[in-house]
Amino acid sequence: MAVLRFRVSWEDDDQTYRDIEILGNQTFLDFHKVIISAYEFDGKHPASFYESNDKWTYGRELNSEVLVNKKDAPALSMLKTPVSALVTNPDQKFIYVYDPAKKWTFMAELIGVSKDETPRRVYPFLLRKEGIAPAQYGIKGVNPDKIMEIEEKYDLGADEMAEGFGNEGEGAEESSESSENVAEDLGGFDE
Repeated sequence: MAVLRFRVSWEDDDQTYRDIEILGNQTFLDFHKVIISAYEFDGKHPASFYESNDKWTYGRELNSEVLVNKKDAPALSMLKTPVSALVTNPDQKFIYVYDPAKKWTFMAELIGVSKDETPRRVYPFLLRKEGIAPAQYGIKGVNPDKIMEIEEKYDLGADEMAEGFGNEGEGAEESSESSENVAEDLGGFDE
């Protein structure tokens, strides 16, 4: 069975992408699930794939909520359509939109085809992750507990955390006082 390798990049940052391998006979629903997992989304919202061309224009739709393929239907079913059925070019492109309300948009481009499966690999398979996935809800960042651990480890107070720096080297008074103390320690050295 042919193994199709797609690069799925986030529309807002093409440096954030996931390389995914999927068997040609697996469905677009399988593809949808691996993308959701790779980008750490919850999978609670509908999604659509759109056939596309080199200019990333929206073509025929495959929707996660459509259960069967019907003639003249507005969208194909992800559940019933194998990925290989719509791969017609060596650089086939699909636009993937998750959660129509938020319109998380990803570009899926075929970047390779292999004749043989890798032994003991379960497909679809996340081959590579590059960049930080966007946060589905709110902002992804450092866990507040981790911030507390850092504060305690380095004994940082709220003032230092707010500015991002300690108070060493601030103010001219400190500087002149420390040079006087050094002069006294050197045995009355006069400036």
